[in-house]
Amino acid sequence: MDQYSQNPRVVITGIGVVTSIGHDIDSFWSNLLAGESGIDRVTRFDPSEFSCKVGAEVRDFDPTLYMDAKEARRNDRYTQLAMAASKEAIKDGNLDVTRLDKTRFGVLIGSGIGGMETIEIQYERLTRLGPRKVSPFTIPSLIANIASGVVAIELGAKGPNFGLVSACATSAHSIGEALRMIRYGDADIMLAGGSEASITRLSYAGFCSMKAMSTSRNDDPKRSSRPFDKTRDGFIMGEGAGIVVIESEEHARARGARIYCEVAGYSANCDAYHITSPDPTGEGLALCLKNSLKDAGLAPSDIGYINAHGTSTPLNDRTETNAVKEVFGDHAYNLLMSSTKSMTGHLLGAAGAIEVAATIKVLETGEVPPTINYEVPDEDCNLNYVPNKKVSANVKAAMTNNLGFGGHNASIILKDYNS
Repeated sequence: MDQYSQNPRVVITGIGVVTSIGHDIDSFWSNLLAGESGIDRVTRFDPSEFSCKVGAEVRDFDPTLYMDAKEARRNDRYTQLAMAASKEAIKDGNLDVTRLDKTRFGVLIGSGIGGMETIEIQYERLTRLGPRKVSPFTIPSLIANIASGVVAIELGAKGPNFGLVSACATSAHSIGEALRMIRYGDADIMLAGGSEASITRLSYAGFCSMKAMSTSRNDDPKRSSRPFDKTRDGFIMGEGAGIVVIESEEHARARGARIYCEVAGYSANCDAYHITSPDPTGEGLALCLKNSLKDAGLAPSDIGYINAHGTSTPLNDRTETNAVKEVFGDHAYNLLMSSTKSMTGHLLGAAGAIEVAATIKVLETGEVPPTINYEVPDEDCNLNYVPNKKVSANVKAAMTNNLGFGGHNASIILKDYNS
């Protein structure tokens, strides 16, 4: 019996995503299943002097569709994206926030970096025009917790509220901690996830300098993110936001909500190995996966699908494969495992939430999105990564995993609500 077996079941009832392949869950999901890549040459700045010139941008995005124009100007792009995804999640969940007990309604939206664009713009103003020309909104715009605060202010949510920062594990941790808050009785309903808008000159300069980004296919952007493929050479930056409505079963049923799935398990730990590289043995990640299974009260054989972290970096994909083999044994070869980053790019702190969204849809529809650009098999990555085309499968329980700089690991297990 797991440690939370006496606590209420926790369910997901709404999904909001804003990504390079869709500004709502339906378009996002249809493009994932079609294997459509949102990666192209960067347009938010001139990338000609950078070794990586491509990214997965959110194009044709109008923040004033989701927030007052004055508020949009005062906030960084990452907060604008968070507000959009939050309102998409509320719409999808048919949630009337005016009918909620606002003291039991929380918001937990994280960002791996926060307002990077604000930092760059305001620093340029400082150096060119002097300190008096720096915006008074600089600090609140750039800090990584502000999306949670702005969304809560807009909605009147007075429950638990803060912003997690754990690099690329951020939004998975946000959803996992929201699960725990509801289990502990701190809230009845939460908006949880993450947002990132780091397609900027400074971000690209930093990641390119550490040789983390792909540089080999600048002339063929849609083939540049190649998780688990032997020719992979780095990740591709993405931007966007993912938010879910997560609530107790009792609360969801009382308001007549459509229930997508149950959030059955969660675990978080640290490799304690290196600031940017995962432990190549996979020991820390494997323990995280085992603990999420334990929390869910499930056996490895119960899992039918894994949405992999799958960054398209040489070390990460190999390490993750090793960890899955360690935890799942022979069943690892029966699992379906795909990396949707092959299409969305890597959304850093928002990655986990949009991958939770994709995993929810796998459970709902019985369709599994592919890992595109899988062309050259790697003997070190020899599992079924759903290469290039979607497949159909009756998945009753699924896992999604994320790793972050600093050694952070996160694993979430979602389960069919009626199983």
